Amino acid sequence: MRRDDLADFLRRRREALRPAEVGLPDGSRRRTPGLRREEVAMLTGVSVDYVVRLEQGRGSRPSLQLLTALARALRLSDDERAHLFHLAGHQPPPADGTARLARAGLIRMLDLLGDTPALVLSDLGEALAQNRMALLLYGDHTDLSGPRRYLVHRWFTEPATRAVHPSEKHEHQSRQFVADLRAVAGRRGDDPAVTDLVARLSEASGEFRRLWAEHEVAVRRADRKEMLHPRVGRLVLDCETLVTLDQRQMLLVLTPADTGTRERLELLRVLGIESFPVSTTGD
Repeated sequence: MRRDDLADFLRRRREALRPAEVGLPDGSRRRTPGLRREEVAMLTGVSVDYVVRLEQGRGSRPSLQLLTALARALRLSDDERAHLFHLAGHQPPPADGTARLARAGLIRMLDLLGDTPALVLSDLGEALAQNRMALLLYGDHTDLSGPRRYLVHRWFTEPATRAVHPSEKHEHQSRQFVADLRAVAGRRGDDPAVTDLVARLSEASGEFRRLWAEHEVAVRRADRKEMLHPRVGRLVLDCETLVTLDQRQMLLVLTPADTGTRERLELLRVLGIESFPVSTTGD
């Protein structure tokens, strides 16, 4: 671990980042540019004292989980993220693991979207990052582990995932999930993450086996979805998907398709997260 270089890198990245870039107010009383240590601590879920010790070269070696959180909080690019891991004495995650860290540019786009619900997803449907409105809409899915982190797995194995969607839409949604997974499997060949997911779903769900055997292929792009939100009722959302060049990550943006949905999303924004139950659903 290169403590002094790590300390200098963290301090300079913090000072170079404007509060507005992470969704915080700039304020008029800031004496120095960039984020405060308190804000980095809040964004990463660690104590302010630990952030201070890291920036002074006195902290213990950060874990892989903490480095991932720091990379997100400081909006590091892919190259900067790899540099951070090296300075801390860790190897950057391998290709598949890196794909599960939301790219810095996509996280910045989440911030810019403000009150428009948006998520960063992997090509297998893992939620890598969500903005505040997406959290209010779906609950937090970024901490799920094992096969549950894949939305397609939850869709075919957990009935609660379907409960917020009208039953007449379930067949269409199932076909869409399977066709998209087929396209990913074609691109990624014998990738163990894909083959393991397909094997688990084939064992767990007869519906999945039936649809997989039909060999339909379709990449997720634009779509319209309906959901029955537990707090504000029926929502009709237009979904636009922006895909990275390597097709490993995507930004899913959800906009209201009618006036009623727009009003209910505004109500949800005002209600905030007070007493909001964590959902097992997603999109």
